[in-house]
Amino acid sequence: MSRVGQKPVEIPSGVTVTVNGSDVRVKGAKAELTMAMPSGVSATVEGAKVIVKIDDIEKGNLHGLTRTLIANMIEGVTKGYSKELEIQGVGFKAALQGQKLQMSLGFPKPVEYTVPDGIKIVVTEGTAIVVSGADKQQVGDVSARIRSYFPAEPYKGKGIRFKGEYVRRKVGKTVA
Repeated sequence: MSRVGQKPVEIPSGVTVTVNGSDVRVKGAKAELTMAMPSGVSATVEGAKVIVKIDDIEKGNLHGLTRTLIANMIEGVTKGYSKELEIQGVGFKAALQGQKLQMSLGFPKPVEYTVPDGIKIVVTEGTAIVVSGADKQQVGDVSARIRSYFPAEPYKGKGIRFKGEYVRRKVGKTVA
């Protein structure tokens, strides 16, 4: 049995958790999230706690994962998640136009990214992007996709990086 999976998940006030078979639905002030539990794992709501149990001992590796995913859903509908990105480079900038994020990254055409539902993007000063939403996995996925258009390169350091990310710089070639 998983040590993490044995801990019950506290349900704060203002959040409702319903378990219907293998579906878990969490509804809060910010959003409503659903998750399908893997087979062999079940959850029950007892008072102000969610208890995750394993039906099959071979599914023990999913015990702690399922409990953590439910805890992340509860935190997402109450506080939400956010990731910050920085754009560095001469002429590199971003702008939000409706549901599209347009980024000038040194390519002949600006790169466009369509923002999915449930995600909010804020661009400040043209070089700082904040991706926020209730689903932790979706926030991480969107920020990683935006970063993948031009990851920070090691020679000049230009590109898109997470805020606080360290990019190891390399020395370029020297002519003898």
